[in-house]
Amino acid sequence: MTRTEELQKKREKYVSRSVSNGNLSIADHAYGATVTDPEGKELIDFAGAIGVQNVGHTHPKVTQAVKNQVDRYLHPGFNCIMYDGYIELAEKLCHLTPGSFDKKAIFLNSGAEAVENAVKMSRKYTGRNAVVSFKRGYHGRTNLTMSMTSKVKPYKNGFGPFASDIYPAPFPYLYRKHPALTDEEYINQSIKEFKDFFIETVAPENVACVVMEPVQGEGGFIIPPKRFVQEVVEFCRTHGIIFVADEIQTGFGRTGKWFASEHFDIEPDLMLVSKSLAAGLPLSGVVGRSEILDAAEPGELGGTFAGNPVACAAALAVIDVIEEEDLCNKAERIGQKLEDVFNIYKDKYAFIGEFRRLGAMVAVEIVSDDEEKTPDKALAGQIARYANDNGLILLSAGIYGNVIRFLMPLVITDDELNKGLDILDAALEEAGEAQ
Repeated sequence: MTRTEELQKKREKYVSRSVSNGNLSIADHAYGATVTDPEGKELIDFAGAIGVQNVGHTHPKVTQAVKNQVDRYLHPGFNCIMYDGYIELAEKLCHLTPGSFDKKAIFLNSGAEAVENAVKMSRKYTGRNAVVSFKRGYHGRTNLTMSMTSKVKPYKNGFGPFASDIYPAPFPYLYRKHPALTDEEYINQSIKEFKDFFIETVAPENVACVVMEPVQGEGGFIIPPKRFVQEVVEFCRTHGIIFVADEIQTGFGRTGKWFASEHFDIEPDLMLVSKSLAAGLPLSGVVGRSEILDAAEPGELGGTFAGNPVACAAALAVIDVIEEEDLCNKAERIGQKLEDVFNIYKDKYAFIGEFRRLGAMVAVEIVSDDEEKTPDKALAGQIARYANDNGLILLSAGIYGNVIRFLMPLVITDDELNKGLDILDAALEEAGEAQ
């Protein structure tokens, strides 16, 4: 029995079946965009731990920063005694994030914690209770964030009751607009529906915050029209509602800019960061207007492990790597390469419904009927399974489960990228033969 088989059997016996595994291989070591199993088989990573590895696996600058910090101390607890990494990272993020206003930051452990704390701050600052998220949005698996998440299965089914005063607003999906509408007409309609929502569903004077992913992640990498996003932000400004940008998956170079909000020329009141912030170590943050960050009293926010110094050291190194290796521009080049490839595939395979991207945040809709745009979850699953069985870590997404998403590390080499695309090519060819 191989080491992989041994661990697979132990996983079956000892690990909860509630945890999903997109790929059944075992990671022994990983570097850049390549993961190697205990038997020496290499897998190309097009998932990046769901957008966690923008600077790649075990980047030498990040691992050295972690080793240096481990030799100093592991976790004295910022609530007990302060340390440099937390403070320096807060300073860096306050300068990096959009907005010319005074900013502060707070650090936590997970993306869901960042969302929850942004809601707490917003409620405290405004004195209001209601929270608006968006249809198809994803914000986490805690009770509050699960309540804000749109997809019922697998995230909400059977886990109620949910938090109250959470309202999902409509969110545009250009690919699935009515064919009788032009893009411009559809955008106008989407803006009207958003504003009508505050007449029909919840009054704006009761809303503490609107929480939006600038590009919906789990929803299928859905990119909203720029004008829609700007209208939402303006509506929030007019009505004293805090606009929160959930950049947990979109941040740190993924979209070709530091943060996706920059593509839309907006300045969020609060920004949520995690995932690629610390290259895989548990760390998240809320960054934004000082007066909102300071609304709660000392001790009302925080947590035992929040802002762990080892994770902060990794995050400071991540920021340096993104700057030094020009990964924002690299993201655009990766995205363009995929776009060029899929322009060819779109002519070859009728099941490719739409290719969309912002930088290297890339998605492809798999459909059974290109005219009707009928989602084909089964075929998307087949493509992902073939890839994962043949050395390419690949994930699906989308409210219908029919979207193939690409989140390869931005440090991926041309050789790694081409190897991955060769496996993808074979997966698509098999899917084409099955049609």
